[in-house]
Amino acid sequence: MTIRRAESKDAPRVIDLLSQVLEIHAAIRPDFFVPGTTKYSPDELCAILADEKTPVYAAVDEADVVIGYAFCSIRERPSKPYVRPARTLYIDDLCVDEARRGEHIGEALFEHAVAEARRLGCADVTLNVWEGNDAARRFYEAMGMKARATMMELKLSER
Repeated sequence: MTIRRAESKDAPRVIDLLSQVLEIHAAIRPDFFVPGTTKYSPDELCAILADEKTPVYAAVDEADVVIGYAFCSIRERPSKPYVRPARTLYIDDLCVDEARRGEHIGEALFEHAVAEARRLGCADVTLNVWEGNDAARRFYEAMGMKARATMMELKLSER
C-alpha cells in the first residue's frame, strides 16, 4: 500500500467509497442523511481534488486502485482578541473500503494526515464524529484524539 494525493483519475473509485461512508451515516441518522447518495458529485469531487487547500490523500494498492482516503482541508483560525490564531488540518472524511478494513489502512491514512499537518505548520488535526458511530469514535481515540467540543441538538420533530 502507498499513500499519495488523489487525482482526477481516482474520482470514480473515490465516489464508490464516499457512498460507503454515507450508508454508514444514513443507518445511524436516517433523519439527516439520504441513503443511495454521495457527499459530492463527480464535478464537485474534481474541484476538490484540484484545490491545494483541500488535499485528499489516497491509500492505493499494488494496482494503484484507491482502497481508502482522507479528505482534508487546511483551515486558518483568524486572530481575535479572545482566540489565538492557528492553522488546522481538518479531516472532513476518512474511509477505508469495507472489504479492506482491519488491515491498518485507516491508521496509515491518519498518520499520513498528521505528518502532512506537521509539514504544513499546523497546530492540530481536527475532525467531527457523528454520535452513534462508535467504531469511528474508538478508532480516533486510539489514534490519540480527544473531544474538544460537543455539538448538541434538540430535534423539534421529537417534541
